[in-house]
Amino acid sequence: MYLVFTLYALFASVFTISKTALEFTQPFFLIGSRMMLAGILMLSYEYFTKPELFRLRKQDIYRVGSLALFNIYLANAFEFWGLKNLTSFKTCFIYSLSPFLSALFSYILLKEKMTRRKWIGLAVGFAGFIPILLAQSSSEELSGQIFFLSWAEISVMGAAACSVYGWILLRQLVNESRLTPMMANGFSMLIGGTLAFIHSLATETWNPIPVNSFLPFLECAILLLIISNFAAYNLYGYLLKKYTATFMSFAGLTTPIFTAVFGWIFLREMITYEFYISLCIVFAGLFIFHQEELKQGYKLPTAA
Repeated sequence: MYLVFTLYALFASVFTISKTALEFTQPFFLIGSRMMLAGILMLSYEYFTKPELFRLRKQDIYRVGSLALFNIYLANAFEFWGLKNLTSFKTCFIYSLSPFLSALFSYILLKEKMTRRKWIGLAVGFAGFIPILLAQSSSEELSGQIFFLSWAEISVMGAAACSVYGWILLRQLVNESRLTPMMANGFSMLIGGTLAFIHSLATETWNPIPVNSFLPFLECAILLLIISNFAAYNLYGYLLKKYTATFMSFAGLTTPIFTAVFGWIFLREMITYEFYISLCIVFAGLFIFHQEELKQGYKLPTAA
């Protein structure tokens, strides 16, 4: 069980490090440089260990391109733009929409069954985001808003939706092709990172590169590469062999707590009472949803 909490502490640290990195560089350059390097390293490893599988078939190209567009380019672009105007823990909390969005996408795209109690859990979970979304800082208001949502919040919601859709694409790609998860991620990171890099060249100030302090940027970039691209996602794949995906989503509610603590310690971010109210309501919604899955026969194995 301790590995589960280690995983979500690692995921939480990504938001804190990313928020810090944006003080020293521009978002698209950070996304592009990190993802391109990660993609090259992953593909190089796969090429030397599984050369017979190292090729894309025509039927795989569209899905790999879609994965790169949604899971790498758009998800990161929306997240980092929103992160510039939000606290790290609020960004992370909005990302906690993922289990609920995943359930909706699975119902719509994969025709998975949704019972009445699951719909209730889904509704309670969505309602839980209202208190924290109503509490806006001055930097959020500067980003503009529509109704009671700031564009920064909408951007992070878009990131969560793109990320969930990307995971569905990845699952389909791995199940229906010869690509390994690392190979599919490697290609998508290289392609999506290239798109972000081109975006950086077109819109960000290069003088000579979009970095105002190279050493802190390099430290943050290396930490993000190690923690996000390699350690966290590989550990997540390992833990999915021991626990159900729903349980992992349920345990993922610890991520905003870790992020809030890290933000308070390292970024001096103030944690508001709305955060705790929303966290409790969302936890209740996911609990209802998870209990219904258990009744349908999804049982958790005992961790080794």
